[in-house]
Amino acid sequence: MATTETVKVFIADNELPWEETAPGMKRKIMSYDERLMVVKVSFEKGAVGVLHQHHHTQISHVESGAFEVEIAGEKKVLKAGDAFYIPPNVMHGAVCLEPGILIDVFSPMREDFVGQ
Repeated sequence: MATTETVKVFIADNELPWEETAPGMKRKIMSYDERLMVVKVSFEKGAVGVLHQHHHTQISHVESGAFEVEIAGEKKVLKAGDAFYIPPNVMHGAVCLEPGILIDVFSPMREDFVGQ
């Protein structure tokens, strides 16, 4: 079980490294335990979060920029301050219309992001 010794309790953005994930996209894993994970994802204009699905519940907050988000075949343009919810096992993706950042929250944590 995660403890305050193994989980980042206070998270300093400038101390976390970016990881390149796809052309025009990079992410920072902010903190997580086995039940919850917060990830910051930076997009350049035109970058594509390809359609995919996973067993995790996801909520994403648009910190900045603009994105065309597709969830279960429905598309909406979302801007800074907006958010979206993705149930488990539902196809989803995003196209960045204006450079920006998404804050993704996953439950349970994304094991594939940390190599577990």
